Amino acid sequence: MTTSTLAPVQDLNLLRTFLAVQRAGSFTAAAPALGLTQPTVTSQIRALEVQLGRQLFQRLPRGVEPTAFARELAERIAAPLDDLDLVATGNCEIDGRTAPVHLAGPPELLCARVLPALAPLVADGVRVHVATGEDEELIEQLREGRHDLLISTQRPRGRALAVTPLAQEEHLLVATPDWAARVGSRAEGVPVCAALEAVPLVSTAGDMPVVRRYWRTQYGKQHPAVGPAMTVPSLHAVIAAVRAGAGYSVLPRSLCEAELASGALVRLEEPERPRTTTLLLVQRPGAEQNPATVQVVEALLRAARASEHPRPVPA
Repeated sequence: MTTSTLAPVQDLNLLRTFLAVQRAGSFTAAAPALGLTQPTVTSQIRALEVQLGRQLFQRLPRGVEPTAFARELAERIAAPLDDLDLVATGNCEIDGRTAPVHLAGPPELLCARVLPALAPLVADGVRVHVATGEDEELIEQLREGRHDLLISTQRPRGRALAVTPLAQEEHLLVATPDWAARVGSRAEGVPVCAALEAVPLVSTAGDMPVVRRYWRTQYGKQHPAVGPAMTVPSLHAVIAAVRAGAGYSVLPRSLCEAELASGALVRLEEPERPRTTTLLLVQRPGAEQNPATVQVVEALLRAARASEHPRPVPA
């Protein structure tokens, strides 16, 4: 990193606004975290650019991209400003307890993998506040500072958020043994996807997001020929319906391992190229100032390494 001489900035709030925009990737996303309107954020950034005599951001169709000078500036001021804000907000250890860790992600994944991995930390006094939702929504909330950590299958745009590959989640085509026997009795040469046209499909939505991704990977098709016979609100509900004999579905291995082990569900095929999704651990800049956040990250990485499914992948 090159060293530049900075003109003096009289108002630290301008630097805080700059850092929020640099981390959020847009003026609009930074505004709620700062408690400001978007025009005020824009005005403050322009004022800082005038004081520094340098351009800080380039506008993009969605958001902004920091200039090389802005990246250097962010590296130099981030830690001191974060330390000041920790003291100012009481977000450091004062009463013998660190601040809670705000963690977000898909509800089924959190229940199956994340929360069990964090239970020992909570028992030892670490506080964790959990939120759920869709990837895109949670990423924007993370940029706004509402979460510290996020488990996601979607990689955030830009470089403001730290992203660590956590594990690979394999998706399986499953049904009960009775349905599997019917599919297995298909005529020679008939592919599994064709035989499944006669089997009811259970999905979390009419557009079949999980099932469609499997079809594209395994069969080169956009979606099954026959849509869902049943739609339910969660993957846990899919498991319940399929286990009861409603039909077939595509499920993450981590959610249906118990059913596979007991024989209640079986795989309908074992493809040469398993359909996998990379699970990402996304961290808000500055979140590492809370020691509890570091503990949570380490616990999640240990759990990923110790688990056979999902399998850890290198960073």
